[in-house]
Amino acid sequence: MLILLLWDIDGTLISTGGASVRALGHALKHVFGIGKLPEGVEYAGSTDRWIIRQIFARCNVPANEENFRKYMEVYIEALPVEMAKPGGRVLPGVNSLLAAAPARGVAHGLLTGNSRRAAEIKLCRLGLWHHFPFGAFGDDSERRDELGPWGLRRAREVHGIEFEPKRVWVIGDTPHDVRCAHAIGANSLAVATGPHSASDLAAHGPTAILPDLIDSEAFWSIIGG
Repeated sequence: MLILLLWDIDGTLISTGGASVRALGHALKHVFGIGKLPEGVEYAGSTDRWIIRQIFARCNVPANEENFRKYMEVYIEALPVEMAKPGGRVLPGVNSLLAAAPARGVAHGLLTGNSRRAAEIKLCRLGLWHHFPFGAFGDDSERRDELGPWGLRRAREVHGIEFEPKRVWVIGDTPHDVRCAHAIGANSLAVATGPHSASDLAAHGPTAILPDLIDSEAFWSIIGG
């Protein structure tokens, strides 16, 4: 295995159909009695903890560890219920790419702002969790651009290989994913399947850009697997 792919989840592999935001809203109401999520929160590309920190700041909730813990507990309890509702889906092209990777000698991991438990809930529901033996998660750092070293370390532990940065690709739909790649000297493949257009993503200097993951030949031509 000479190539390592580190995948974002929301907007790249899957769409939750709004399940994450609904679960966050449920937790805010259940724990703090606040009936509506505040406006102006940056969800896409943020870690779970950073999202919650933004919510706390806008709702004047103290950002202490007890409040983080209570909020996350109820969010994780609510997430499977919300994921069971219609709307969640695997994004086009993803299943075929993941299925083809083993024959190409490509290793898969996650690099996501989701907590590990949230990632597992989402990907199990949509049948993708088994593809990813390791990952870097929002539990590892509140700062998204600090997650890359965790992904590389866990890839080494699982595969017994030190992946060279030039053989590592971070795949995601936001500028945060591009910055994660830059932080570890890796390649970045930006896909315009989330809230950012191809031109928006291009401004952040990804190695390559695709409109989506439907064209597998284009994908593997870029990756080199």
